[in-house]
Amino acid sequence: MRKHSVVSSQQSVVGMGSRYRVLFILCALCVFCGESFSQALPVAAPQAVGMNAAKLNGIDALVEADIAAKKLPGAVVLVGHKGKIVFRKAYGNRSLVPTVEKMTVDTIFDLASLTKPIATATSIMILVEQGKLRLNDTIGMYIPDIDDAAAKRVTIQQLLTHTSGYRPDFDLGEKWTGREGMLAALKKEKLRAAPGTKFVYSDIGFIVLGEIFQRLGGSSVGDVAYLGIKGLQLQNTFFSLLDPGSSDPYRFTSFADSITPVHLTKKIAPSENIRGQNSYLGSRFDGGAAVGDKVLRGAVHDPTSYRMGGVAGHAGLFSTADDLARYCQMLLNGGTLDGKRVMSAKTISRMTAPIVVSESGDARGLGWDMNTSFSSNRGDLFPLGSFGHTGFTGTSVWIDRVSHTFVVFLSNRVHPDGKGDVGPLRAKVATVVASAIEDTPIEKFKQAEAEFNAAVAAQVPRFREVVAAANRVAAPTSAASSVAAGAAAFPAKSVLNGIDVLERNGFKEFEGMKIGLVTNHTGRNLAGKQTIDILNEAKNVKLTAMFAPEHGIRGELDTEKIDDTKDEKTGLPVYSLYKDGMRRPKPEQTATIDAFVYDIQDIGARFYTYTATLKNVMEEAAKAGKPVFVLDRPNPINGNSVEGSLADEDKLNFIAPHTVPVRYGLTIGEYAQLINAERKIGADLRVIKMDGWSRSMWFDETGQTWVNPSPNMRSLTQATLYPGIGLLETTNVSVGRGTDTPFEVVGAPWLDGQKLAAHLNAQNIAGVRFIPVRFKPNASVFKDEQVNGVNIVITDRKVFNSFKTGMVITNSDFTFS
Repeated sequence: MRKHSVVSSQQSVVGMGSRYRVLFILCALCVFCGESFSQALPVAAPQAVGMNAAKLNGIDALVEADIAAKKLPGAVVLVGHKGKIVFRKAYGNRSLVPTVEKMTVDTIFDLASLTKPIATATSIMILVEQGKLRLNDTIGMYIPDIDDAAAKRVTIQQLLTHTSGYRPDFDLGEKWTGREGMLAALKKEKLRAAPGTKFVYSDIGFIVLGEIFQRLGGSSVGDVAYLGIKGLQLQNTFFSLLDPGSSDPYRFTSFADSITPVHLTKKIAPSENIRGQNSYLGSRFDGGAAVGDKVLRGAVHDPTSYRMGGVAGHAGLFSTADDLARYCQMLLNGGTLDGKRVMSAKTISRMTAPIVVSESGDARGLGWDMNTSFSSNRGDLFPLGSFGHTGFTGTSVWIDRVSHTFVVFLSNRVHPDGKGDVGPLRAKVATVVASAIEDTPIEKFKQAEAEFNAAVAAQVPRFREVVAAANRVAAPTSAASSVAAGAAAFPAKSVLNGIDVLERNGFKEFEGMKIGLVTNHTGRNLAGKQTIDILNEAKNVKLTAMFAPEHGIRGELDTEKIDDTKDEKTGLPVYSLYKDGMRRPKPEQTATIDAFVYDIQDIGARFYTYTATLKNVMEEAAKAGKPVFVLDRPNPINGNSVEGSLADEDKLNFIAPHTVPVRYGLTIGEYAQLINAERKIGADLRVIKMDGWSRSMWFDETGQTWVNPSPNMRSLTQATLYPGIGLLETTNVSVGRGTDTPFEVVGAPWLDGQKLAAHLNAQNIAGVRFIPVRFKPNASVFKDEQVNGVNIVITDRKVFNSFKTGMVITNSDFTFS
């Protein structure tokens, strides 16, 4: 996770290393032996161990294409299967500036957040298996001087699974350095949610774990851990210490200089220039070009780890592909390597068992990702139950116990200017690797997924009970009320939309990207702030352009076409996706952005142009190789009810773009996933899921404020009626457009409203009654004419079927002339 870099080029980080000397992996995993190399795993031809070599070789084209597109300077990809390395290649360059250097397979990379599982979680779990720590132990047992009473009750397991309630990062506008500065910030840090109720990817949580490790173990426990697993021989895995004046070889001399032993510096992949590294999330580099243009090499790229001296629980570890391969193989072996026991098999089993972290069933292991919005590097074919993690600098591992396969992907995509992007590439590589596995029966994958799903399903009810209990408690009567004060930014039972989750995560999912936003007035967070303004103000993304659907960017236009314009508030161009002959982004518009972001409230019915706009955007993004982020929102008429038959393929159009039922019971994110698969669009689709939504929820149960999705969709009642009554717009009656109650009334000048109401009530349609009514539309069908008809009154929405109601009205003898 990226954050403000608050250590400027003019500051020195005095004494950091000496004050924060616990080296998780150096103590727990590594043996440092001069210039010696790690003992690599044995190598085998893919076909000799049940893998398809031709498919693996397809990785070459994927990586080389992204290098050519300047998404990364180079990479090392390593694949292990059944204890053997079956694929290991270096691509491109490890350095572009100040000199060009070819990538080699022994290149050392800044692992960024891979530090979390490999260093911190491993070290913590070793202490657990030694009986020195328990997963239910609380922060307060080891750091009793923090102020927040609720934070003291956070458990080790909650820290490891990112459900502690801590926000993603400290307030990096505060200028502090070193361990003492971190402890002062931690002391006053308040939880933002009740412990165990929300998944929020948090660097703070892992920084706390690092502090607990130091307080609990110190050097003696570190020595014990080191002695316990030194058999891994991770000789090129280390933290790079920043410590001026120290005799330690990991010396710090200035902000711009290398910070590693001379004999290793030449093998380390450089990261970003100092100006860029010091300019994330609102921080600013104030020095001159002589310093700002220098490239970090050997110094940790993560700004918070940097200001903590290069050693922190969330980031700071450096390693090679071969070292990580040994670590991955140890896990797959159940804790042994080269005949030596490193960790207990039970410990590894506990680390990699699914733990539910959201009401929707997202799951993580202890330190590991399994199935959340951060799991894209699993690809499309590795089974649920496999696990892995990513690092911001462009690194990842993914491990599958079913086939005994792992993928190591290492890159320095932030070199030299921070603009690289390997998210899609990591996923594609993992998919290719999984497709190359030929010796594992498909039944084993299915069984593993069934077991994973069963484990998750068994935990979800309990997780929801915990959330419900916390919500009952979190009804704050004063600002001082424990967790309630921190959690009260939103109502206790409110659903967080995709944009809220994105904000909560610090926009990590598309940090550094130039964004093209497809939205309208419904795109806003729970507090009512528009997504346009949220993204425009975000410091780590760049809102470059906006795209307007039907009714325009502000949702106020009810015309046949929308013209290109400029947004007055932001000054950004607004390109129309609803005008004659052009209802999709143009190639020249797509070329100016790195990704599309779609945030529009859907209505849950087949005939709605916003879904057609989404399809067109996905198609153009797929052609251009650009990702599409869909910020999910509730289906306002719930996600359980499905009504009507499928649309005919030959009748599809811009109003009904796909063969779904009339009422399809999907969120907009789920709809995007459906059409991407069924229409074979091939978009790099990334859905930012909601938090707290369940399929049974109607919109008035989400805690959100109704915003009219379109000029004639003004209430939840109208949205509920729309799937059936909207069908009547193809006939010769008015459905109330031009009145205050569109879709709640149906009529025509030549109808007898009393007879029609009597007839419809006699049908005993469940959950609805009909009242004779007269109305005069001021627009649309029968404008300014007196209309006779019926008012449709829903009496029980749980049993009401809008589609059936519409069909009964359509087939009534009293309806049409």
